[in-house]
Amino acid sequence: MKHFFTLITGLVISFNVSGQKKNSEKPLKLSDSSSIAMPQVIIIGKRDGMINKVPGSGNILNQKEIKLFSPVSLNEVLRKVSGVNVVDEEGAGLRVNIGIRGLDPDRSRNILMLEDGVPIALGPYGEPEMYFTPSIDKMAGIEILKGSGQILHGPQTIGGIVNFFTADPPFRQTTRIKLMGAKNGYFSGFGTYGNTIGKTGFIISYLHKRADELGPTRFRLNDLSAKIKISLDSNSSLGIKLGYYEEESNSTYLGLTQTMFDKGDQDFIRMSASDKLPIKRYSVSATHQLQINQNISLKTTAFAYTTSRNWQRQDFSFNSAAANQTGIIWGDPGISNGAVYMINSTGNRNRQFVVAGLEPRLSIKHRLLNIDNELETGARFLYEKADEQFIIGKDASSSEGTMRDKELRTGNAFSAYIQNKFNITSKLSVSGGMRIENFDYERQILRGRYRINNVNNVIRDTSIIASDNTFAIIPGAGLTFAASDNINLFAGVHKGFAPPRIKDAITSNGVPYNLDAELSTNYELGTRMHFGNFASAELTGFILNFQNQIIPVSNSSGNLNSTGVVNGGQTLHKGIEAAFKIDLGEISGSRHSFTVESNITLQKSEYNNDRFIPVKGQTVNVKNNQLPYSAKLMVWNAIGMDLQNGFGFRVSGNYISAQFTDELNTELASANGRTGKIDSRFVVDANAFYNIPKTKAAFNVAVKNLTNQRYITTRRPEGIRVSLPRMLTAGFEVNF
Repeated sequence: MKHFFTLITGLVISFNVSGQKKNSEKPLKLSDSSSIAMPQVIIIGKRDGMINKVPGSGNILNQKEIKLFSPVSLNEVLRKVSGVNVVDEEGAGLRVNIGIRGLDPDRSRNILMLEDGVPIALGPYGEPEMYFTPSIDKMAGIEILKGSGQILHGPQTIGGIVNFFTADPPFRQTTRIKLMGAKNGYFSGFGTYGNTIGKTGFIISYLHKRADELGPTRFRLNDLSAKIKISLDSNSSLGIKLGYYEEESNSTYLGLTQTMFDKGDQDFIRMSASDKLPIKRYSVSATHQLQINQNISLKTTAFAYTTSRNWQRQDFSFNSAAANQTGIIWGDPGISNGAVYMINSTGNRNRQFVVAGLEPRLSIKHRLLNIDNELETGARFLYEKADEQFIIGKDASSSEGTMRDKELRTGNAFSAYIQNKFNITSKLSVSGGMRIENFDYERQILRGRYRINNVNNVIRDTSIIASDNTFAIIPGAGLTFAASDNINLFAGVHKGFAPPRIKDAITSNGVPYNLDAELSTNYELGTRMHFGNFASAELTGFILNFQNQIIPVSNSSGNLNSTGVVNGGQTLHKGIEAAFKIDLGEISGSRHSFTVESNITLQKSEYNNDRFIPVKGQTVNVKNNQLPYSAKLMVWNAIGMDLQNGFGFRVSGNYISAQFTDELNTELASANGRTGKIDSRFVVDANAFYNIPKTKAAFNVAVKNLTNQRYITTRRPEGIRVSLPRMLTAGFEVNF
């Protein structure tokens, strides 16, 4: 930590040692006129009106909109976006679970997750899970793209893209402090300092966040980052970003049994008291932007990051005859599978990841067929490595012990893409392009015997060194048409692709099991409407037709299959998304703002071909069954007022219809809590704020779960997670 801070400070000093006066030639400004535009990858764009150039559904949430939530977690903000289902795991948003358009939200596997345009998943190709989630407390904006523009990014082009923006360096010396607190030791403190000296702008940010009892969760995290922009000359600039993140929490796989939930007084009991998950992440990226001439620009990004997550988890069993018990039992032993028997050992899942990439991206404005064209093309080279160990601890609180498994996975990926936009008229644009993905990977797997308490335990002896290759061509096309000054139409079709998750190509018993790539054909048709500053709306119809979809099972869904995920076969997702926002104050000519917002998603996600599953000696066909964790109806509504004297408020409500948790669409809850229908719920949040006149300071008070609803958020990974009760937060922010 000390050396990392020294590195940041040294970079800033070295770039500014000349002490030059502020450059009179200001860089390009975005919507926030007080900050410098960093040379980084943009998915949609921050400037007003950029969304209308996208041939698909998308959303841009700026910092002002994020502030209206006074959010504790990212989940609160993303529920504002139609088509997005976010599943709470521990209430703090430490592990985000995002599903878009009926796709399974487990660990956000089906979403391309970026921060400032750079991938952030553990392994973008081989293990795209989100065990590290950027904190909403430090975000300056979020882009969400669900349409055909995904082919310019990848490798995931199935469910959508979520790109987080952090604050850019300011033009002049600026300090920002933001504090928030609640009972049970919850605290969030975020501060930034930035300036521009000569041709160099910089910003340093620090976040400390903690809680002693946020439901069942106890955590501490520190997040330190720096962004630096150097104007090399009038045509080129360099942006550098450095990051350090550390977190430790008592995250656990073990949830409540059904009898514990029904009893109602054990919602947040810590069943595995010694479980802990420490995470460390180091990251660096640099982007060079060169304006070759008026029509050609080249943007080259290099990035690298390492993530370690050594998860200590106490062993447990649903079998009363299990050996080496501690004597601690949860649930009801009188019901088959209704009790959890704690075991006096741990299974430590230690994982270390390394990712590095280089991506040049060329943008060309040209004349073809005597019309204006915009061409974007590029390539990316990416290397990733995962080093995993499964270590059996000798007792319930041990992080060290006997190694049972060791696995080393390496991958080299090459992707290339090209997309051309034909601006046929001032109102009509048509774009088409394709992406090529090639992924070569190798696995070295060692599994065998281990001893614990002088007993030989056998996991099928396995010694595998295997390699494989995945190659895909991913086409896409779209159009936008300005029917009038107020109405914009869009349509798109593209191939959805996700590389095979090589981590799951072997079962826990050492049997090879090959997963296929996920493939789909995605269609969109919609319209965006804007009427001055007082009304906006979007209506979108979509179809996602999967040739093969990967379905989480076992620990992730309660299925007794021995693998973590399986080839789910053909599935079909179709639905309609609608959203609108109206400012009644603007319509009536009032000095005050009174807004009404709503979004609704109607969707159907199901297996649309025969798929047979063995159940108790019989075979069940799940064709036409609803996919796990896909809600048919999601609604988000909000009303808010912003008065000229600085006061304001917003009340929002989120409705999610019932969901199934397994492929069989089991309605009756299992005794262990892992399967069964999750009932619908409607949750209300409220927020009030006061912007102190003639200052850059503001107070806010928020109430989460205003009506104190109690409901099941998920039955994953191993049992029931319960919603947080009503929570009151208070915050203060000042800029100077």
